[in-house]
Amino acid sequence: MNIALIILAAGKGTRMKSDLPKVLHPIAGAPMLVHAMRAGATLTPDRTVIVAGHGAEAVSAAATDYDPDATIALQTEQLGTAHAVAQAAPALAGHEGDSIVLYGDTPFIRPETLERMVDARQNHDIVVLGFSAADPGRYGRLVMQGDALERIVEYKDADEATRAIDFCNSGVIAAKSSVLFDLIEAVGNNNASGEYYLTDIIGIARARGLSATAVACDEAETLGVNSRAELAQAETLFQARARKEAFENGVTFYAPDSVYFAFDTMIGPGTLIEQNVVFSVGVTVENDAQIRAFSHLEGCHVSRGAVVGPYARLRPGTELAENVKIGNFVEIKNAVLDEGAKINHLSYIGDAHVGTETNVGAGTVTCNFDGVMKHHTEIGARVFIGSDTMLVAPVTIGDDAMTASGSVITEDVPKGALALGRAKQVNKPGLAVKLFEILKFKKQKRDEGVA
Repeated sequence: MNIALIILAAGKGTRMKSDLPKVLHPIAGAPMLVHAMRAGATLTPDRTVIVAGHGAEAVSAAATDYDPDATIALQTEQLGTAHAVAQAAPALAGHEGDSIVLYGDTPFIRPETLERMVDARQNHDIVVLGFSAADPGRYGRLVMQGDALERIVEYKDADEATRAIDFCNSGVIAAKSSVLFDLIEAVGNNNASGEYYLTDIIGIARARGLSATAVACDEAETLGVNSRAELAQAETLFQARARKEAFENGVTFYAPDSVYFAFDTMIGPGTLIEQNVVFSVGVTVENDAQIRAFSHLEGCHVSRGAVVGPYARLRPGTELAENVKIGNFVEIKNAVLDEGAKINHLSYIGDAHVGTETNVGAGTVTCNFDGVMKHHTEIGARVFIGSDTMLVAPVTIGDDAMTASGSVITEDVPKGALALGRAKQVNKPGLAVKLFEILKFKKQKRDEGVA
């Protein structure tokens, strides 16, 4: 079946107290809108339409950055959910399949829930996603007769008996595209809010002899984000889910509540993650690696058996081969480290390639930036880089070479060579004592002058 996604993302979100459109506030490193698009993408939709309004340019950029084929429809007036969906009609003219209406501020609908809605559509003209609410509050109520959905009643328009129903409307709807837009054309705004409710299509459909049903999901999937507090709640929910899935996939944690994932973090089974580790966007860690405490990873790939940290930072473009060791207070950026390479402490390696079994000593820096441009450092296999070596890029260190501790390397080092790039040491007998006497005398005079 051909599927079209219609994702409503036009709201301003005044309760967020922000100039940023509500759907662009991030959860786990990605805008809420992207979470909704990502869930829908599991259905392999042939079309995706984002209905934008407030901050349309920024919303459009975020949507097309995630899915370049997404279509943007504009809702210039906020006249209700039916009106919002109607703005997608031109983009879906002639669409022969189903449309599923999602919400950019409801980021946690599970792919399997959407699949159940698609399955239910085989037997019903319209399928609505509902949930049993612990506190139904002001949600719209789903009035069921057996498995048939009779109507959806908004809280403002509900009587006491209807408000007693705890099966609530999430707003997510699936229907044949042509049927959906035909029903929307019949929706009016004769209600307490004067808006065009998408929910009214159920009553119209039943009056026309069409069937409707509701699929139930967990209430947490329907969490809508309308305030900063709810955004924090959403982040907490995402992290709890991500940690649970990681446990189920064979990842070990020392302190799971202190580990934070991005929306796209991938961790292989057998990996150990110590406390206070942060995964930002674009991280893949293969099987049996170890990510030690207080490390921060972003845009990097860590291969099987590698050890990272503690207190390490891996920045975008970092590629660690198998059994690489990155130690405490080491920062790696846009660098490839081959199998068995070691950088155990207090070093910065940027815009570089480090060969197999090479050891980089403490305090080493690849001086990759000249104030205008970045330059590459090439370090061969089985190289020993002495502690406190400054590698002034562009520079190449050949296989099996060595640099002396404290060297500043400005020229290429041939294979197997020892490079020394430091000033000759000169000792001045007794000069330290004389200097201290002079300095103490100056300090005494200064202190007397202050007094």
